[in-house]
Amino acid sequence: MSNKIQAAITAIGGCVPPDIITNADLEKLVETNDEWIVSRTGIKERRVYREEGKGTMNMVMPAIWDVLAKSNTKPEEVDFIICATTTPDYVFPATANLIGAEIGAKNAFGYDVQAACSGFLYALVTGSQFVETGKFKKVLVVGADKMSSIVNYHDRATCIIFGDGGGAVMLEPTMDGNGICDSILRSDGNGAQYLMMDAGGSRRPPSHETVDAKQHVVRQEGAIVFKFAVTNMAEVAAEVMQRNNLVADDIAWLVPHQANKRIIEATASRTGISMDKVMLNIEKFGNTTNGTIPLCLWEYEKKLKKGDNLILAAFGGGFTWGAVYLKWAYNS
Repeated sequence: MSNKIQAAITAIGGCVPPDIITNADLEKLVETNDEWIVSRTGIKERRVYREEGKGTMNMVMPAIWDVLAKSNTKPEEVDFIICATTTPDYVFPATANLIGAEIGAKNAFGYDVQAACSGFLYALVTGSQFVETGKFKKVLVVGADKMSSIVNYHDRATCIIFGDGGGAVMLEPTMDGNGICDSILRSDGNGAQYLMMDAGGSRRPPSHETVDAKQHVVRQEGAIVFKFAVTNMAEVAAEVMQRNNLVADDIAWLVPHQANKRIIEATASRTGISMDKVMLNIEKFGNTTNGTIPLCLWEYEKKLKKGDNLILAAFGGGFTWGAVYLKWAYNS
């Protein structure tokens, strides 16, 4: 037993929409082919949420209801809702607030975190701070994106990468030594120009000009982003291990953001963790941005054991990146 309060993940839920876009489907839209996509990204298919008039909140609700049920949490017991998303339902109000209303979390406050693909880690660490102080007992952390809403399906550089999906976790206090142990979060706005959406904010509000120029979609300079991601995601994962005197044999699972299989392999190589201990689902879901890490945890939940050491690592536009070291808190 520890005398220190830690924030532990006590339940995990995930969900992806049913509709699938395969590499063969994309071959009809842009000049590409299955071999080219798989060799460069590791992606074979991705999901897309096609419900008319519905957004990220509606898409991720099955995961949230699952987490509430698994953690035996009544909506009125939720203290705080933090939603990591790059595709909020509206500029405002926050998707977290819409989630709170949907579940009936009348005693909770909430807000969104926007840190691109690193957002779920940022939200997880932020939520954990409120638990560690003793202030809150139930913190709902959501990571979800409807990336199809901001992807140009005629841009080969981006349409092959992104998919829709999301997940959620419940954070609760524990004193048994399990839970979130350490984190390193970083950002560098000098990288903003290489991965961004050019219009839609206060600098370039929506106009006929911006819409006609297709500036309300993801734009990235792939080679530059790849180079930064390989270096920074790998280094921060290694750094959090070194800081906690962990070697590869101590790690049960590396849980990397699912951006590109080559980036994932570089991170595993840098940390010395073998690929059979790396969570992977990029092949069937692609890059769901804030959804990738919770979706991995959800899919691999039955393989996780109480006390397992996990390293979570991500890199995203901004540039943002980070790593979290946690000890898994339960046997499923």
